[in-house]
Amino acid sequence: MLQLMNATDVRKNWSTVVDATVRVKPQFFKRTRDHFFLSDFNFMEELLAGYTYSAVRMEEEDGSITLALNEIDLVENGKDEDDARSKLASSILEYAEDYYVDFSYWGSAPNRKSHIPYVFKALFMGDAQKIGDSIQCQAGKI
Repeated sequence: MLQLMNATDVRKNWSTVVDATVRVKPQFFKRTRDHFFLSDFNFMEELLAGYTYSAVRMEEEDGSITLALNEIDLVENGKDEDDARSKLASSILEYAEDYYVDFSYWGSAPNRKSHIPYVFKALFMGDAQKIGDSIQCQAGKI
């Protein structure tokens, strides 16, 4: 059974709770009916490691490359795969930032809830180049 600390105890012992979160394990606590999870960035990066970006790669008639992201409805076209990948990575990061700014709206939208781990993965990566390097492309057709 999950042990939940009381929010009052967390507040009284904030430094101790943060130290335990960073050095020992994530912490769970409650305040009335609300339940919280506290972790550090390293743990969240590990938690999100299983979420990967994948895209369908299509060669267009003009020789350009289109990449369609599978996890989020984003599509970018570039002169070659590197260009398309760079544009797609920038779009992912921009989408993640916009999503987070208006999280109360997007995070509750039924057709966008599944984007949450990919949004946070992009925010934690925080770098379009890193995101682009992580996109796995597979050949496909529209």
